[in-house]
Amino acid sequence: MANTEGTTFKRCTCRDERSGKLLGAKCPRLKRPSGSWNSAHGSWAFQIELPRTSDGGRRQARRTGLNSQTDALDELDRVKALLDLADGDEQAAVRIADLIQKAIRNRRGLPSEAEARKHIGAGAGVREEIPTLAAWLGEWLEGKKKLAPGTRRSYQGHIDNHIAPNIGWVRLDRLQVGHVQAMFDAVAEHNEHIRACKESEDPKLQASVRGRRIVSAATKQRIRATLRSALNAAIARPDLPVQINAASHVALESAPRVRPMAWTADRIKHYRATGKVPSPVMVWTPEQTAAFLLRARRDRLYPLFHLIAHKGPRRGEAVGLEWEHVRLADGQIDIRTQVVQLGWETVTSTPKSEAGKRTITLDAKTAKVLKDWRRRQSEERLKAGEEWADGGRVFTHADGAGLHPAWVTDLFHRIAAEAGLPPIGLHGLRHGAASLSLAAGVDVKVVSAELGHATTFFTQDTYQTVLPEVAREAAEATAAMIPLDGAAVRN
Repeated sequence: MANTEGTTFKRCTCRDERSGKLLGAKCPRLKRPSGSWNSAHGSWAFQIELPRTSDGGRRQARRTGLNSQTDALDELDRVKALLDLADGDEQAAVRIADLIQKAIRNRRGLPSEAEARKHIGAGAGVREEIPTLAAWLGEWLEGKKKLAPGTRRSYQGHIDNHIAPNIGWVRLDRLQVGHVQAMFDAVAEHNEHIRACKESEDPKLQASVRGRRIVSAATKQRIRATLRSALNAAIARPDLPVQINAASHVALESAPRVRPMAWTADRIKHYRATGKVPSPVMVWTPEQTAAFLLRARRDRLYPLFHLIAHKGPRRGEAVGLEWEHVRLADGQIDIRTQVVQLGWETVTSTPKSEAGKRTITLDAKTAKVLKDWRRRQSEERLKAGEEWADGGRVFTHADGAGLHPAWVTDLFHRIAAEAGLPPIGLHGLRHGAASLSLAAGVDVKVVSAELGHATTFFTQDTYQTVLPEVAREAAEATAAMIPLDGAAVRN
């Protein structure tokens, strides 16, 4: 049977006194009287059965003259690692075995993995100079032509702000887990510096970090995801000798999803007293949403906020909505475009996921609001005449020009403040629409589809009990299952 695992052994050049034949591995001087190996006599070797030659002949790799058994085992492991590159391809295995056999016959070192890949055609064009991590990240990002603008900006931010400054200098094939861990240690130090300066009583220290934000656990996870994706791409490249994804082996704190919280009376009271918002994601109760919409009716763009509050499209989807995708006779809206903000610049694109490309069914009240809005916009078009900026958008300025997402957010905050409401983000209107739909008993599958979520689990897990009324009803229903009233209590 072929020995595909290989063996190591010790031998010498001593000869038998009578026959003159080499004793090799049988020399008694190879071991001490105690039975341990004699390091002062002989040398180590390994041998392993290689894949048969192209014409079917058997062969083996055998190298002698090694200083220690450790050296022999290391060489044996390298041979096996090279053969593993064939990944079950018999022809590739034969070609790698040819390369190994040639190196041993010529008394040269074993070929590198890059040389072996090149020899079997999997590493055609192996680079003579391996790039640094920073150089590879730039090349990787440049090659992702179909990346959504917002995602590209996010990747670039992770690279520019965290990865490249800390470990971008490391050569790609020498990147280790310790380097990646050191990067996140630097991020932690950055966070501690910002916290210390903000808590300091020194105005200069406070000013030095004004506008700078703590890198959250969720952002750390996204930074690692960016690096992991880039390294996976490097591993798949035949011209780069990268075998291990160092980013996959770094332990990070978990980043639990932040669930929305409703502005209850107690939370509002605490906010008024301390100025602290209970959660990064807050939503209004139905009564608070009604108060906002009542005030928003005095603004020209009330229909925009009405749509978001009732049906929950994202800000970019509402701003980018086009009349050609609105079917008021059917009471439906097709979400096919969105306006993405990059810095202050904007880009119009399609939703980046298939779930985002969806149809929203309008209630009769919302359909009427949009019909009245279309009539008003037609009047504004006639008034503007040739000055009308015809972009086909549903929600525009009075001259037809498209809305900037940040401008819409500012308008939202101004109306909310005038209504005397506790603060939420514009996205909070979308969260509120989702919570209201589930509280009203709408099937979670319908809610998930209209919001553009990839899974119903996310929808239900995030919004099922946001509104206090829903949680209270659930608690009462549970308590009612235990019939204490009028029941006899027995010991």
